[in-house]
Amino acid sequence: MDTAFAVTNYVLGSTDAEHERLTRQAKTLEPYTERLFRDAGLGRGQRVLDVGSGVGDVALLAASLVGGTGHVVGVDRDAITLAKARSWASAARATNVRFVETDLANLQIDGHFDAIVGRFILMFLPDPIATVRSLAHRLRPGGVIVFQEPSWNGFFSQTQHLPLRTACGELLCEAFRRTSARPNMELTLFRGLFENGFEAPQLRVEIPMATDPQGRRWVYDLLVTMRPRFEELGIASDAVGDFGTLAERLEAELETTRSYAPLVGLVGAWARKPQIHT
Repeated sequence: MDTAFAVTNYVLGSTDAEHERLTRQAKTLEPYTERLFRDAGLGRGQRVLDVGSGVGDVALLAASLVGGTGHVVGVDRDAITLAKARSWASAARATNVRFVETDLANLQIDGHFDAIVGRFILMFLPDPIATVRSLAHRLRPGGVIVFQEPSWNGFFSQTQHLPLRTACGELLCEAFRRTSARPNMELTLFRGLFENGFEAPQLRVEIPMATDPQGRRWVYDLLVTMRPRFEELGIASDAVGDFGTLAERLEAELETTRSYAPLVGLVGAWARKPQIHT
């Protein structure tokens, strides 16, 4: 496998519990991802490639934007998650989306696309810029590439008054770094588009502020997913105390400070492939 595409020591795993967490996370992030896709130009009748589909949330969102005259192909290397993606697409009666088990290094799909999208996938690849370069060959001239990736810098900018939530974020980022993932993708995304010849890359960073119960528990849910890897990675979790009471203490911290709960910063980047002039 090309090392540019080999997924890092993927810290989040592929358990049923993680799939359920991804679905909860998708509901929280959907308004931000949908707005990003619309602003980037996704619309009716387009053919879209969703990279790193997982359980299919982003692909289904894209399918709703392109409508019945459009089509979405979601690709992932994990057969288990794709089985769930197909099941959920069937339940949603999304007939304009299909999922293909394939590796990014050797995409088993035909044709070119009007748009290539992905969320929280490039951060786990050893060479995101090389990945963007390879994917560009699958994009038609004038087509758009759009990715949404994390900015933990944005998260920490909003947790200075929340020491326990800050400690949770620091644990998560340390686990990402020790598995060679990138917690902050702002500059990497911009360079990935600019250095691969895309015209006028657009970049935005926004930090969702959760006030609903699901959003307020987002950091805790992610920490529970990653906790089994801490010992293997040599990470001590003493800074957050007893996990048995962590959810309650995080909530109490918000109540005491009368605070919102920041989610991870969302880096949205998009650009169009240059037209071919003859």
